[in-house]
Amino acid sequence: MPSALFTPLQLRSLAVPHRGWVSPMCQYSCHPETGEGVPNDWHLMHLGSFAVGGAGLIMSEAAAVNAEGRISPLDAGLYSDEQAAGWERIVRFVHQNGAVDCRIGAQLAHAGRKASTYWPFSGRSGSVAVSDGGWATVGPTTDAFDGYAAPAAMSEADISQVVADFAAAAYRAVAAGFDTVEIHGAHGYLLHQFQSPLINTRTDRWGGDEDGRNRLMLTVVDAVRKVIPESMPLLLRISASDWAEGGVDVQASVRLARAAAERGVDLVDVSSGGAVAHQKITVAPGYQAGFAEQIKRDAGVPTAAVGLLTSPAQVEDIVANGRADAVFMARAALRDPHWWLRAAYELGHDIPWVPQYQRAVPRHGF
Repeated sequence: MPSALFTPLQLRSLAVPHRGWVSPMCQYSCHPETGEGVPNDWHLMHLGSFAVGGAGLIMSEAAAVNAEGRISPLDAGLYSDEQAAGWERIVRFVHQNGAVDCRIGAQLAHAGRKASTYWPFSGRSGSVAVSDGGWATVGPTTDAFDGYAAPAAMSEADISQVVADFAAAAYRAVAAGFDTVEIHGAHGYLLHQFQSPLINTRTDRWGGDEDGRNRLMLTVVDAVRKVIPESMPLLLRISASDWAEGGVDVQASVRLARAAAERGVDLVDVSSGGAVAHQKITVAPGYQAGFAEQIKRDAGVPTAAVGLLTSPAQVEDIVANGRADAVFMARAALRDPHWWLRAAYELGHDIPWVPQYQRAVPRHGF
């Protein structure tokens, strides 16, 4: 039987060669001396290795839409022409050197109240002080994430500006040659902060009921959809559950996904968590796949699953049984940047190898 994982997926005019994709993974490796938020050789190597390894679609790490939206001072951005030029070089490499006809997308993000933090391998935690290169953060209210500096509550002008910043970053992504764009609305970052009732206690039109709390995310969807080509697919990453009482649940996420699809989102990338520190996540292999399955079924929108998806048999089962249309992998890809070549072999499916690696094509065992 042919492998379901290695069948193509058509999203608008974009033909993705198969359904095994690379999840966005922040590298915290943009060095200020070579340009704020500018991707460099590390990012070329990191993302390029997955293309050589047979990935069907690679999603960039979260690229901030403005300087204050960076998670840390070492995060990438897409708010300057210099940053766009850095990304263009990486996009070109992926397109020219993929084992399959590899595609690459830009994830656009704003960290909101979780911005201006120390990177994971810095040896420190919490917010970076302004005196150490940090900055004042913003959010829906002045409530801080646990252990972080309190943000400023965003004004109407602030909100209008961040919507414009998402659109401008999407425009730069198109100019840099990306094949698709993903809006990051998950993991407790700005759009999710507005969505979650555990964070957003505003009483104006950007808060209140579910429609008000979803308004910023959907307004960003409208703004981005307007500036990217009609032929280009638009993806949206969401946290399907806050894993905390009174927070976003999967039923609310179904309603959000349905509304996003009506506004031109072509696939929902289904993750979870990140809104609050007191979340209680039940972690197990494939623990978020059920969210992707329910949103696909009840919202009638294509989905991608993510989260502790590691083995070829596991992800083949998810796609073959229609639980999700594609699978994003992160840690498994870091452990084995050629995961897709090995997976194809284990599933009895042939995919191309780059010419430089032809001598390693398995004949009697991987």
